Amino acid sequence: MTIAAGSDDNRQRRAALLLLACLAVLALQILVLHLMGRLWICECGYIKLWEGVAKSSGNSQHVSDWYTPSHIIHGFLFYGLGHLLMRGKPLSGRLLLATVIESAWEILENTPMVMNRYRSATISLDYFGDSILNSTMDTLAMATGFLIASRLPVAVTVAIAIALELFTGFMVRDNLTLNVLMLVWPMDAVKAWQAG
Repeated sequence: MTIAAGSDDNRQRRAALLLLACLAVLALQILVLHLMGRLWICECGYIKLWEGVAKSSGNSQHVSDWYTPSHIIHGFLFYGLGHLLMRGKPLSGRLLLATVIESAWEILENTPMVMNRYRSATISLDYFGDSILNSTMDTLAMATGFLIASRLPVAVTVAIAIALELFTGFMVRDNLTLNVLMLVWPMDAVKAWQAG
């Protein structure tokens, strides 16, 4: 009994340390974005829970927007990746991997190279990067998606991802699939359709 209790304590301690590591990665993301000169909140000077206009200067500046579902889907995908690469490892360790990947993307996404790519290859002509608030919330949306995927059957997670993609595609003519496509292999026909 004592050995099992000690083993459980070690597992709990390790999980707590891994979760603290996730918070440290998020804190590092925030620090790096600050050092890159990103604004803490929207230049408008206020915070909205939801920015519903995709083609606006407030997009990617507030708590959530039409791209939040994409980050939830990132969490679904990173959960699957962690399941493949880290089978048998604790959930908190897989979440750490997902947080590192998402934080790295959030930093890369706010570099001049990627921002210029968005402006030249996609419909995001006015994209000048995320606020630190929005970037932080994107990472938390990914973590939410990751935890949802850890609890739901694969088929349900896939169905939610497809529903989110179809819904955002219908509402704003953009989603994770189109975003990746247009960044990697821009197509004039898709760009014209997205411009509406």
